[in-house]
Amino acid sequence: MPPIPEPVLKLANGQRGLVARRQLGAARVTKSSVLAQLTAGRWMERSSVVVSTFTGELTREQRAWLGVLHAGPPAIVGGYTALEIHGLKNWHRDDVTILVDDEEHLDPLDGIDWFRTRRPLDLWHSKKHELPMARVEPAALVCAAYEPSWRTAQGLLAAVVQQRLTTPADLREQMERMKPLCRAPQFRVLLTDFEGGAQSVAEVDVKRMCLDYGLPLPNRQKRRKDRAGKWRYTDCEWDLPDGRVLVLEIDGAFHMEVEHWEDDIQRQRGLTTPGRIIVRGTAREVRDEPFQLAADLRALGLGALCA
Repeated sequence: MPPIPEPVLKLANGQRGLVARRQLGAARVTKSSVLAQLTAGRWMERSSVVVSTFTGELTREQRAWLGVLHAGPPAIVGGYTALEIHGLKNWHRDDVTILVDDEEHLDPLDGIDWFRTRRPLDLWHSKKHELPMARVEPAALVCAAYEPSWRTAQGLLAAVVQQRLTTPADLREQMERMKPLCRAPQFRVLLTDFEGGAQSVAEVDVKRMCLDYGLPLPNRQKRRKDRAGKWRYTDCEWDLPDGRVLVLEIDGAFHMEVEHWEDDIQRQRGLTTPGRIIVRGTAREVRDEPFQLAADLRALGLGALCA
């Protein structure tokens, strides 16, 4: 059995052990040599056009390589998959999303979702990774534009900003280069809220609640030092007429986990003072029952600020 050329092994290693048959052909590795490796059980066929130089289960990153190699240029990893690789937390999706040219006709592959688009994929490439992958901004905007739930779309854009993967300005700039884009008018309003200091969809909902029920807009992400001397940021604050401060902390779904819940309880105790009232609500309440939350805030003195 002829040895596999070193450049081919180096190429496969850079692609996490996967290589397309077209790449092998370009490196003058014959079909008979490939067949010999497969027959000997050293290599494994992963699709009609991709083999691996190892056997066994694929990791998530290897499955992403499988997708882009199977489709060929200009295919890139996109969607929630790209965002997760960029570092987005708490938005995992099982299937790997591969963005492909609209003219491609690809056989289905287990665990891979082909997303067809006429967009210029070669202009979306991230330069930070070996894996052909979309940058954060186009990946997030395409996800949000085609996400069935508007609520989820808002939450995704808030998350990429809150987790510092991008900025509202960079999202806005990318959006203008992607005309036409579904939901673009709504995205512009949302990005304006983020630029104004909102860090989450819940904070956007608080602003809407205040406008709808005649409450003053809060100070957001106020920097406070707790009794242990550690700097903290509160979600929303109002200065009351009697000199006290009313603080509203919004709990998302992840706050329901025991570890986060205990951390938040300790954080609240450390920030509470005789002149600072801290109340908590959930993101669901702000979204679905703003009238009740507004009434509770008024009862604590906030209504006195409204003429």
